[in-house]
Amino acid sequence: MSEILLLALDSLRANKLRSFLTILGVVIGVATVIGMSSIISGLNANISSQIQDLGSNLVFVQRIPPTIGGRVPPEMFSRKKLTLDDANAIRQLPSVQAISPILQYVNFSGSTTSFAVRYRDHTAKNTIFIGATPDVASVMNLRIDAGRWINEADYTHNSGVVVLGHDTAETIFPANVDPVDKDVEIDGQPFRVIGVLEKRKDSLQGGANPNDNVAEFPIGTFWRLHPENKDFMFAIKVVSQEDMPRAISEIEGLLRIRRGVPPNKEDDFAITTQDTFTDLWNQISSSVFTVMLTISSIALIVGGVGVMNIMLVSVTERTKEIGVRKAIGATQRNILLQFLFEAMVLTAAGGILGIGAGASIAALIRTLAPCLPASVSGFWVGVGFSVSVGPGLIFGLYPAYRASVLSPIEALRYE
Repeated sequence: MSEILLLALDSLRANKLRSFLTILGVVIGVATVIGMSSIISGLNANISSQIQDLGSNLVFVQRIPPTIGGRVPPEMFSRKKLTLDDANAIRQLPSVQAISPILQYVNFSGSTTSFAVRYRDHTAKNTIFIGATPDVASVMNLRIDAGRWINEADYTHNSGVVVLGHDTAETIFPANVDPVDKDVEIDGQPFRVIGVLEKRKDSLQGGANPNDNVAEFPIGTFWRLHPENKDFMFAIKVVSQEDMPRAISEIEGLLRIRRGVPPNKEDDFAITTQDTFTDLWNQISSSVFTVMLTISSIALIVGGVGVMNIMLVSVTERTKEIGVRKAIGATQRNILLQFLFEAMVLTAAGGILGIGAGASIAALIRTLAPCLPASVSGFWVGVGFSVSVGPGLIFGLYPAYRASVLSPIEALRYE
């Protein structure tokens, strides 16, 4: 076996350029698998970290469920909105530790003159306005970088205060100016900045994270700007992770009664957890990976066809060598293994080059786009090498068989 392996390596060294061009498809296929799996593995790890940071005992209640692609059925828009009274009722449930009703207003404008938040001559555009309660900071694990969060007095008296996102504050305030206790103009009204949020993690954003460009107000203050917006979303912290099933059941039962949903009808609201968002992300990553796997499979098949073609050429070029080997005692099995090993060594070399290329792509992505934390997985390196050897075995079998059944007499006379 060692002699056959050395013969295969000698054959590759004798035709370096031809061998490289032959395995180019294998290199591309394996590099695609390694590169994409690295990106997705890194994102999966980062998103899992974010979910753990947010907490595993969170429940979200919305009028319309989060979706990936497609259109929301029109009948969902006619559902009754969730109210503050609903939130107060949920707060009384024994398995609920805290609840925060949240309102959100988004208006992304392309106008060069429009602004959302202004401090003197500096403006921030496309800022997300959020109406919140004092509980939201503890429920959503929001961290304050400077100042403080909205307190009960702010909430009760609808004070004209605002907590700015990290990027919002950085955009409108010079580096040497402390944002806290400064007055800013928002939609033509003055508000006093009482705090600035820490920068958030976000694996899926390239560049600025929209969740860092926010202005958060007490709910009553939010209604000064947008009194028409009363579509609440509830963020609920459950007493413990073990109580999650009971809490979800209690919340569902309570809301069905309050909203008058008949027993034979489905819920007219959506209850989601962190697992829901994980599942949504898994759907996205699985779809992307399936497309990339299809592309890499095509590249591997093309590479395999190239290997078969070049091995058939090699058998023709080395017909006399085959005759000599058979004349001095080589069996059909010896010849079959020799050419089969050559094909497998050829594609294995392509696999090694592909793994190196895929790892280089992952390193380049980590450098150029830190928001895509690509990490090479040992499992996928093993898969990449295995699938590179496979085409050599499959597509090299026929040329090896052709070589093994040649007649030694006819082979020796071949010119």
